[in-house]
Amino acid sequence: MSSSSQPNRADDDELEAAVEQAIAACGGNLRATIRALIVANDYLESEVGELMKTVSRAYARGRFRAYSG
Repeated sequence: MSSSSQPNRADDDELEAAVEQAIAACGGNLRATIRALIVANDYLESEVGELMKTVSRAYARGRFRAYSG
């Protein structure tokens, strides 16, 4: 594996801290933590879907120009 495909140590530390924070926010209950993360992920997926629809409508109306490089 090349060094560019390996996670940065600082990124790994931040991820571990976020994991600990999520577990602590749910009182140490891992099932509650997983449930909360699934709910948050579902919410974010629906937000992305709504944004994609909005951007598509704006693009169709000519409010965005295609990127030509």
